[in-house]
Amino acid sequence: MDELILIGVFLTILLFFLGSGIWVGISLIGVSVVGMFLFTSRPVGDAMATTIWSASSSWTLTALPLFIWMGEILFRTKLSENLFRGLAPWLNRLPGGLLHVNIAGCAIFAAISGSSAATVATVGKMSIPELQRRQYPERMIIGTLAGAGTLGLLIPPSIILIIYGVTINESIAKLFMAGVFPGIMLALLFMSYVVIWSLLNRSRMPDPDPPASWGLKIRAFMELAPAALLIIAVLGSIYLGIATATEAAVLGVIGAFLIAAFQGSLTVESFRESLLGATRTSAMIALILAGSSFLSLAMGFTGLPRGLASWIGELGLSPLTLIVALTIFYIVLGCFLDGISAVVLTMAVIEPLVRQAGFDMIWFGIYLVVVVEMAQITPPIGFNLFVLQGMTGRDMDFIARAALPMFGIMILAVVVLYAVPEVATYLPHVMSQPTR
Repeated sequence: MDELILIGVFLTILLFFLGSGIWVGISLIGVSVVGMFLFTSRPVGDAMATTIWSASSSWTLTALPLFIWMGEILFRTKLSENLFRGLAPWLNRLPGGLLHVNIAGCAIFAAISGSSAATVATVGKMSIPELQRRQYPERMIIGTLAGAGTLGLLIPPSIILIIYGVTINESIAKLFMAGVFPGIMLALLFMSYVVIWSLLNRSRMPDPDPPASWGLKIRAFMELAPAALLIIAVLGSIYLGIATATEAAVLGVIGAFLIAAFQGSLTVESFRESLLGATRTSAMIALILAGSSFLSLAMGFTGLPRGLASWIGELGLSPLTLIVALTIFYIVLGCFLDGISAVVLTMAVIEPLVRQAGFDMIWFGIYLVVVVEMAQITPPIGFNLFVLQGMTGRDMDFIARAALPMFGIMILAVVVLYAVPEVATYLPHVMSQPTR
C-alpha cells in the first residue's frame, strides 16, 4: 500500500504541473524535486545536476538530432510528389486503388524520417488533394493517413526506439532490426483492410485509373530511387555492422542534402528552417529525457520501482494478464501525453516489472511502440489527428472516427506480436549470430 500512496502523490503533483501548462520536461523535474524533498534525505541539487548531465551527454543520443534533421530536410523537398508519382502506377489497380499510396508512401517515408507527424504531413500534403480530386471517400483518405502515419514511430530509424534504447540501455541497432518485420506487418494489415473495405463498398469507390504501361511503371519506379537508395544506405550500414546508429545518421543527413540539392529544393532558407526545426524538436526531447532521468532517480531513492515490482509479483499475474493491463494503461495514458513523454515517464516503474515477468526487452520495445502508436490517433492529444485536422479542416470528431478502424488493426497487431514474438525478435537474433 505504501507504493500506491507514493504513486498517488507523484501523479497528483505531476497532473498539477501539467494542468498548469508547464512544459512536460520541467514538470518531470519539478515532481522529482518535490518527491526527493518529501520522501528522501538525499541532497537534491547535486543529484539533479549529475543526473541531468549524464542523461544529456550520452553518445548514443547524438543519433537523435541527426535523424530528426534528416527528416526535416526531406520534409522540405519534393519527396511527397515523387512518392505519389512513383507509387500510383504500381498500386492503382489493386482493390482500394490509390488509397494504398497513403500506406506505402508512409511506410517508405517512415524509413527515412523516424517521426510520425512528419510522415503524415509529408505524404498527406500531396496525396490528400490528389485523392480528393479523384473523389475517393474522405473518411478512408483520412483514416489510412492517420493509421499509416504512425509507422514513422516503428519502422527504423525510429526516434522513439532510440529514446527507449537509451532509457533502458539497450542496443539501438537491435531495436532498429526488430522494428522492420512488425512495421511491414502493420503496413500489410492496413492495406488488407483497405482491400476488404473497398470490395464491400464498391459503389463508394471511384473508377480505377487506366492501366499503366510498363514504360510508365519503370519511369515511376525511378522517382522512388533516391528514397530507396537513402534507406538502403542508412539502414543497410547499421544492419551490416558497417556503421553505428550515429554514423548512419550522419550518412542520412548527407544523403538528404544530396537529394534536396538534386531536386533543386536546397536553399539558404530551407537549410535554415530545417536546422531550426530539428533544433526545436531535439531540445524538447532532450528536456523530457533529462526530466525523466531525474524522476527515475528520485523514484529509485524512494524504493518505489522495486517495491511496486515486488507487490505486482506477489499478485501472480500471468504474462498475458500483465500485457493486457499495460496495453490498457498506455492507451489511457496516450489520451493525455504524447508518445515520447509516455515512454520516458513510465519506464522507471515498468522496466523492472517487465524484466521480472521474463519478457525480452527488445520485443517489449516493439510492443511498446505499437501501443504508443495508438496514442497518436487517440483524442484528445493524438498528434496525427491534429496534423490531419490542420491539413483537411475537418473537425476532430470526424477525424477520430475515421481513424478508429486503424486503431482496431493496431490492437490486432499487438495480439499477433504476443502470439508470435519472433516477428520482432527473429531479425535481431539472426543478425547478431557470428558468421562462420
